[in-house]
Amino acid sequence: MSRITQFFWFCSGANFAILKRTPTESNKYVGIGATVFFTGVLAALAAGYALFTVFQSLLPAIFFGLLWGMMIFNLDRFIVSSMRKKENAWVEWKLAIPRLVLAVLLALVISKPLELKMFEREINRKLDEKKTEFIAQSKANLAKGFPEIQELEAKIDTLKSEIGQAEAFRDQLQKEYDAERFGEKTSGTSGIVGLGTNAKKKEQQLDAAQLALEGLRSRNQIRIDTLEAQIREFMALRQAEFEKQQPGIEGFDGLAARMDALAVLTSESSAMALANVFIMLLFIAIETAPIFVKLISSRGPYDELLELHEDKVKLFKGEKWTIAKGESEARVGYFQDTHFYATDLKKERTNRKNRAETDRELTNWD
Repeated sequence: MSRITQFFWFCSGANFAILKRTPTESNKYVGIGATVFFTGVLAALAAGYALFTVFQSLLPAIFFGLLWGMMIFNLDRFIVSSMRKKENAWVEWKLAIPRLVLAVLLALVISKPLELKMFEREINRKLDEKKTEFIAQSKANLAKGFPEIQELEAKIDTLKSEIGQAEAFRDQLQKEYDAERFGEKTSGTSGIVGLGTNAKKKEQQLDAAQLALEGLRSRNQIRIDTLEAQIREFMALRQAEFEKQQPGIEGFDGLAARMDALAVLTSESSAMALANVFIMLLFIAIETAPIFVKLISSRGPYDELLELHEDKVKLFKGEKWTIAKGESEARVGYFQDTHFYATDLKKERTNRKNRAETDRELTNWD
């Protein structure tokens, strides 16, 4: 238990030497350290999942997830450890505002990948719908890109229509021939039963129509087979082009696509939007909890001893500065005194020498 306690003390950024002298503060800093630690764990999980959707590989996701979690842990630890309890509450809140803003930003970054994981099934369903739309759109675009297929199909329809018209004409002659044989009175039959002259004429017309139909059917079928072969070639090209686009459509599963799907789901469902907001607020509360604990907690013995220790350091610094300043001023004064004395002495010697030379010159002139 002592090792766990010390570990959470470390997570809170507390001073061990001071904290051991204030046992009543131990639980508070254990709680702060645990919050910082588990926030880092959640950050590692969130980053690992987000990066797995990017790299689609486990090892890079684990490595970068742990790296991100340690970075968030270190940043949270720094934020908490850098806060000091002051006697003026407004000063504390003013200093805590930038830290709170940073904590909220970190919470938003951490919460988003975990939201994607929580709503994974719904997001996958939305992505499947989107992929289906992309497939249909891709096929429609490819159909526009191969107008030859429609032209060839139109020609086949024309040839089949010609065969159909010939069959309809043959069937009409067959009806008239049957009506003539059985004595049915119509506008084109005599109404006499039997194979008379009119019946024979009808039979000849029927045979000629049948021969024409068979010839037309044979010719058109050859042309239809040729056109269908061409269509199959164009369809093979179109399918090859679609298969090139297929991996891109199937790979529509990245982080941005999932975030977009989540945004669509929250806009369509008020329940999901509410759940999304509460999850975000939960992570914001977790991330800002250590800061609020320090803000709302009363000033304890640990804060007093920490401030005393820091004040001692400031006093020691002031003493060292005063001593160093005095020694520096003494050295400067001594240097100035000795330097100025030597300069004056040199000037005096120079003046004496100049006067002596002047006197010699005057004497020689006289």
